[in-house]
Amino acid sequence: MNRQARVDKLLVIRPALPSDLPQLLLLYRHLDPLDESPSLDFAAQRLAELQALRGSAVLIGLTENSVVVSCTLVAIPNLTRAGRPYGLVENVVTDAAFRGRGYGKLILQAAVAAAWQADCYRIMLMTGSKKPSTLAFYASAGFEQSKTGFQIRRLPPRAETAD
Repeated sequence: MNRQARVDKLLVIRPALPSDLPQLLLLYRHLDPLDESPSLDFAAQRLAELQALRGSAVLIGLTENSVVVSCTLVAIPNLTRAGRPYGLVENVVTDAAFRGRGYGKLILQAAVAAAWQADCYRIMLMTGSKKPSTLAFYASAGFEQSKTGFQIRRLPPRAETAD
């Protein structure tokens, strides 16, 4: 992924660095306040593993040096589609105090651009939310609700919160 930052509406979007992890782990509390956070050392190890995958990144959006939005893009190697990878977007989150400013859409646009740059032939995103506002948000960011997803879980799904 291009390591240069994207600046838009006072938001700087770039791949996360190990020094961003304390703020990033706090931001993830907006996904699930009860979710257990990894230690900083373990989080740094996982971040390095993600960054080692060509085309993959934990993208963060900063405003005034605060991490306020993030998503993870994983470019998965593939043996079909002429060997082109496919992208998976996960952990899309915006700090509740910064919602409604377009930051979520901007981070998703950056993830899509990074996936295309990594030659992904498609990008998938799943949400456990059934809220119309969440589904409309992903549709407005260009994602199409088109396939049926199945999963087997080791951990329970996140509890859905009110808008």
